[in-house]
Amino acid sequence: MNKKFLSAAVTLALAAGISGTALAAEGSLADVPKDHWSYAAIDMLVQDGIVEGNPDGTFQGGRTMTRYEMASIVARAVEQSKAGDLKTQALVEKLQAEYSSEISTLQADVKALKENAEKVKFSGMFRVTYDHDDKADKIERWNDRFYMDLHADYKVNENWTAKLQSETNHHYSDGHDGNAGVIQRIWAEGNYANGLNINVGRTWRMLGMQPVLLGNETDGVTASLPIKGTGLRANAFYLALPDKGNREAWYGAGVSGSIGHAVDVNLAYAKNDMNKGEVYDKDGTDTTVTRDSAFVVSAGANVAKNLRLTGDYVQTNADDYNKSCAVKLEYKGTKLDEKGSFGIYTRYFKYNENGHIKADEEWGSLPNNGARGWIFGVKYVPSKNVEWHTFFSKQKVNTSSTNDDRNLFRTEVDFHF
Repeated sequence: MNKKFLSAAVTLALAAGISGTALAAEGSLADVPKDHWSYAAIDMLVQDGIVEGNPDGTFQGGRTMTRYEMASIVARAVEQSKAGDLKTQALVEKLQAEYSSEISTLQADVKALKENAEKVKFSGMFRVTYDHDDKADKIERWNDRFYMDLHADYKVNENWTAKLQSETNHHYSDGHDGNAGVIQRIWAEGNYANGLNINVGRTWRMLGMQPVLLGNETDGVTASLPIKGTGLRANAFYLALPDKGNREAWYGAGVSGSIGHAVDVNLAYAKNDMNKGEVYDKDGTDTTVTRDSAFVVSAGANVAKNLRLTGDYVQTNADDYNKSCAVKLEYKGTKLDEKGSFGIYTRYFKYNENGHIKADEEWGSLPNNGARGWIFGVKYVPSKNVEWHTFFSKQKVNTSSTNDDRNLFRTEVDFHF
């Protein structure tokens, strides 16, 4: 833009502001004719972003201009004229001095608005699921649903972030009986310069790399610190299952992290706060503690290019059916921002009835009452932030009693935001 022309145009803006009439930006804005005497100057200001119109594309030239609006024009003019000639700079400096307090207020307001906006972050996912669950004597469709998972984070200070999760479940053809969007989980996470991480509240937690020992919503607190000179972290936890009545709580310690270029480990030992054989109330029913200690040994390794193997082994001190395991082999994997990315996986699992604390992966695809079998699945990104997931699982369920057959087919589409 011609700097001398800028001087004249900004002077014109100042004159209009002092006289109590807002500038009319013609040409670029809808409500000013091209034959207006100020058309050329103001159109140039609009094109250079110094003068802005109203949201409806008009300027409303007969409206009274405030000093703050004028200050905004001057502030943008200052940025445009930093490389201008001395005459232009002198004029802008004069305008800047006249409106310095308003410009400072605008800058402070913008800064505060930006900082507040950065404190809050929203993310989530909408899912459509179709299930064909063929069990021993019937086909179950209970998992067919529309589902939304909404997360919100609020940065409290440089160390702490408050978090919440709201889930909405609407099963097909069930009227309004679905879970209608209450806030199920609330927790806070703290991170410090020495690497200390603290997580407190109700959220979904896991012990191990796969949810074999524990993979469930819990109330409690976890803490971890890096182990100096290694890629490992030391972990401690106290976790209570959120059932009604007296609740089992588990506490313990573990180690997780990398031990090599392509190998990760996750080890944990957990102890129940009630004794084995103790009877307690769970959801109105007397329940006996069948195990009061458990451990998990997990490892994952990149065995070849784009190929990763993960395994978990669990054992509790229950008298029988006290061991569980899962092995997963994955080829590639999806990236939500990369259209056409995909992943293929297969998984063998054996969940014994007393071989876990509480673990349920993939919405009931691995039941807690004892099961073993295979899962074959594929994930694909047809467009950015959209993931399609389909799998088939052949299982034996109720393995401590009837040993029934189960064939499960599931397909679902997730829309991430």
